[in-house]
Amino acid sequence: MNISEIKIAVDAMGGDNAPTEIIKGVVEFTNKHNIKVILVGKADLIYSQLLHHDFSQDKIDVVDAPEIISNDDSPTEAIKTKKQSSMVIGLHMLKEKTVDAFISAGNTGALVAGGTLIVGRIKGVKRPALGAIFPTLKGFSLLIDCGANVDAKPIYLKQFAQMGSIYFKNVVGVKEPRVGLVNIGTEDKKGNELVRESYKLLKNSDLNFTGNLEARNIFKGEADIIVCDAFVGNIILKHTEGLVKDIFGLIKKELNSSILSKIGGLFAIRAFKNIKKVFDYSEYGGAPLLGLESLVVKAHGSSKSSDIQAALNQCVKFIEQDIANEIAEKMEKDEEEEKGEQCEANQ
Repeated sequence: MNISEIKIAVDAMGGDNAPTEIIKGVVEFTNKHNIKVILVGKADLIYSQLLHHDFSQDKIDVVDAPEIISNDDSPTEAIKTKKQSSMVIGLHMLKEKTVDAFISAGNTGALVAGGTLIVGRIKGVKRPALGAIFPTLKGFSLLIDCGANVDAKPIYLKQFAQMGSIYFKNVVGVKEPRVGLVNIGTEDKKGNELVRESYKLLKNSDLNFTGNLEARNIFKGEADIIVCDAFVGNIILKHTEGLVKDIFGLIKKELNSSILSKIGGLFAIRAFKNIKKVFDYSEYGGAPLLGLESLVVKAHGSSKSSDIQAALNQCVKFIEQDIANEIAEKMEKDEEEEKGEQCEANQ
């Protein structure tokens, strides 16, 4: 697809800083790139915000959506009842192929439910999965699943690894991503039934599976694809976010505790900035919901304009590389191989 033909819908009402930062990010992105973006939300509010910006009117459209899905809403109920919300309208636009991708910083559960119910899964995909870019000492890894499937089966985790590997290869540029399965030990017999059975499937797959991955080694960058169910993944993600925030808060407090500490801090300020940059995963702007017919990206709830720009850039790469189609081809191939194995077993 020609880059000028790409159309991306953005939920203008989702997230803590909506619509101001969402709109700002869209304006800044379209001023740099020849991409069409459709802002979905309360039209009068969006237009009043756009008055404060210089932008190309042929690159930004507005679709009115009078309702908003809040973080307090029940996910599935909200998708079913708030049909005029920015999220539901944006997902229907994606389903109807009037846009090529949809971004929202709103209610995660509602976005996952809506993506599955409205956009639909790729044939053969058991469950879609959220993949979050996770900082490590060696760069970035993809943590999958981190928010879509609290209850999982071994085949789900295998597919998460497959979809994550395809995404990482195309968007990040790693040819053969290393896949690690989160477990309480490195031995293949460690863990509960889910991870033990998942280990067998991953080991016998064509993935670059490196074995079990203990939580203490995740940040070392021992795997490019960190595979787990959403219960474990969400705990890893939120624990890391909270720990990093608290550590930097503690450092700041100690550096301001005395004159000598303040002087020492001035000499070390560059080092602290470099360390903080290691933990900055905003370059990718959000978590893709992999396994759907078209791309849905969950931006962080506290996304600023730079995060929205990064999410839009991620969408462009995803569409250009035709990742959804590659995932579909992989699922179809696996299904055919499985049928062949069953036929041989029955003969």
